[in-house]
Amino acid sequence: EVSEMSERSKQNVAHGLAWSYYVGYLKIVLPRVKKSMEEFSSTNPNLLVCRKTWKLHILIPLSCDVYDDLEKADSNIQYLTDLSETTVARAGTKKRVYKHSLYAIKDEENQLWHCAVEYATPLQSLYAMSQDECAAFSREERLEQAKLFYRTLEEILQGSKDCVGTYRLIAYEEPGEAERHFLSREILWHLRQQHHEEFVVHEGTPPPTPSTALDSAELNLQISVADMPQPLRSDGF
Repeated sequence: EVSEMSERSKQNVAHGLAWSYYVGYLKIVLPRVKKSMEEFSSTNPNLLVCRKTWKLHILIPLSCDVYDDLEKADSNIQYLTDLSETTVARAGTKKRVYKHSLYAIKDEENQLWHCAVEYATPLQSLYAMSQDECAAFSREERLEQAKLFYRTLEEILQGSKDCVGTYRLIAYEEPGEAERHFLSREILWHLRQQHHEEFVVHEGTPPPTPSTALDSAELNLQISVADMPQPLRSDGF
C-alpha cells in the first residue's frame, strides 16, 4: 500500500535516478578524476594552475534542459580535449570506457579558465518522462523531481568517502529570458570561488556572490517534507 502511494505521487523517481547515477557512474569515475587531472597537468602545467578545480563539475539545470554539445549551449564554452580514459569490466562489457572532457571557459576579459564539466545525464530521463504521455509528468512535477534529484545526489556524495573533493555540483535555474552566456557565467562563478578558496585572500574580503546559483539550503526550503522519497517497505528493506 505504501509502495503504491509512493508510485502514484512519483516520490521515488528522482531518488532512484540519483542512486543509479552514483552507483552506476560517479562511484566509478570520481575517484579517478584527480589522477586524470594530474596526468594532464604534468604535460600542460599552465592550464590547470588551481588544484581546487581538479574536479568533475556536474551541471544540474532544474529545467532538465540538457545540451549534448556544450559549445552550442554557450559559445564562451569551448571543447579542449578529453582526459585519460578509465576502462573497467561492467555488467558483461569487458572494456567499458569512461572519460571526461576538458573545456576552456572564456570570461568577460577574454581570459580562459579550464575545467572538466558535464551535465548530470539522469536529467535527460526526467525531461523525456515529462514529454511522454505514459509517464504523465507535468512541468511542475519535473521541477520538483529535479530539485529532489539534486538534494538526494548531494546527500549521497557527502556520505561517500571515495568521492571527497572530486566533484562540484552546479545547480541553477535558467533565467526567464534567454541569455547568450548564462551558462558560462554560472561555471565561472564556481571556478572563481574555488580559486578564492585555494589562494591567499586578504582578511575581510568576502567571496563573490552568484547571481542565480542555488545552494542546498535554498533547494531544501523549496522541497516540502511530503515530497521526500519514502521507503517501499516500512521495515526499511
